Amino acid sequence: MRDHGKKYNNAAKARDVGMAYQPKQALEIVKTSAFAKFDETVEVAVRLGVDPRHADQVVRGTVVLPAGTGKAVRVLVIAVGDKAKEAQDAGADFVGAEYIQRIKDGWLDFDVLIATPDQMGQLGQLGRVLGPRGLMPNPKAGTVTFNVGTAVKETKAGKIEFRVDKAGNVHAPIGKVSFGLDALETNFAAFMDQIVRAKPSAAKGVYVKNVSVSSTMGPGVTIDITAYRG
Repeated sequence: MRDHGKKYNNAAKARDVGMAYQPKQALEIVKTSAFAKFDETVEVAVRLGVDPRHADQVVRGTVVLPAGTGKAVRVLVIAVGDKAKEAQDAGADFVGAEYIQRIKDGWLDFDVLIATPDQMGQLGQLGRVLGPRGLMPNPKAGTVTFNVGTAVKETKAGKIEFRVDKAGNVHAPIGKVSFGLDALETNFAAFMDQIVRAKPSAAKGVYVKNVSVSSTMGPGVTIDITAYRG
């Protein structure tokens, strides 16, 4: 059994482990019980009734969090010509096909990589470097696209990607403890809406089994999932 510290245990007293809270109540508990000296990330964890071992039950997608993520995202765009200019105008931090060689040389000072389809042939050889770090562009995530301007703006505005893990869980950041309660609630609602929309047709039985929210260092608070059953 994990031995939690005094601060964690004190924070845990703010919630009833046997109770499922409405989202706003749960998020308020997370905010008020956060104890770290840094601005903790607020995270949501969803347990789904799917079997990710089957390709037709893999849950993945993206969502633009209305209130943003609270994190400055460094965006690299691999594109040339007019598309490179479009990316620069949209606010990309790094732009150009020359960054492919820089990545080969060990440079990885970016958070999201967007590429135009015509550049993916060259990027493919970097799969071993980018794949394990979750940085390889993917059409389903909207990071392989000719519409680079929109992709950059959405990423900067708070677009996140989610994917179910092998155990059937989805974890995602929905903001910071310093966010206002309404902002966190709005982001939570947007995320859960996408989770429900992403339900695979092959999934049988209860889809959303459990939802909880927590801060980086704090205890999880269970959310009433009545509205998400189906």
